Amino acid sequence: MSLPRFFAIAGLAISALCAVAPARAGMSDAQKTEVQGIIRDYLINNPDVLRDALAEMERRQKEADASARQKAVSDAAPQIFNSPNQAVLGNPNGKVTLVEFFDYNCGYCKKSLDDIARLVKEDSDLRLVIKDFPVLGPGSIEAAEVATALRKQFSGDKYWQYHYKLLGMKGQVGRAQAISVAKDMGANLDQLNRDLAAPETKSSIQEVMKIADGLQLTGTPSFVLGNDVVIGAVGYDELKSEIDSVKKCGKTACG
Repeated sequence: MSLPRFFAIAGLAISALCAVAPARAGMSDAQKTEVQGIIRDYLINNPDVLRDALAEMERRQKEADASARQKAVSDAAPQIFNSPNQAVLGNPNGKVTLVEFFDYNCGYCKKSLDDIARLVKEDSDLRLVIKDFPVLGPGSIEAAEVATALRKQFSGDKYWQYHYKLLGMKGQVGRAQAISVAKDMGANLDQLNRDLAAPETKSSIQEVMKIADGLQLTGTPSFVLGNDVVIGAVGYDELKSEIDSVKKCGKTACG
């Protein structure tokens, strides 16, 4: 926790305690003032107490957030893991599914790309689901639409190659870049343009947006593994450990 945030919360906590404790006791104004001073002095002279309380508050909030996300995963499981509006890579019959919400203009997604590729290469039992979650502007939406439409032509390893090339590009990615990569890989551009105009292209992305909203996702990359949501570019080692845990006990961390 940053110091400015700590002191801001500390000030609010002191004010709340000073206001609530005397009021509950039904004291006179003089007694309230005296107790407020005692509480303030104690907390100022024993900041570890307040720091521990704030740490516990944050721990409970994280637990509550994780619990809410797990319920959201359970409620939306068919759309998260088995929607027809998604790309399935790796082993389509793998026992463990890793779902990634990504944006083609996300720098952290680009940094995670080789980690994901390594996981798929090394684990023949890993099923990878990628979901276009374009949250970084119009270019991201354009790229997501092209990639979504292209799934009518490319699948499996072919689509993975396309995804890898487009996500691995430097600079901003939009419609032109997404179509250029598709053309270089032999896509039928007439069919691609027809599929781009099809209603299901936009509805597919809207479905992902709705799922992400239910999971309280605010950025990319974000992952769903088992019943848990993993936020951020956590790296190969952490994802590998969590995948192994899911295989072992069904959770990202075995107790």
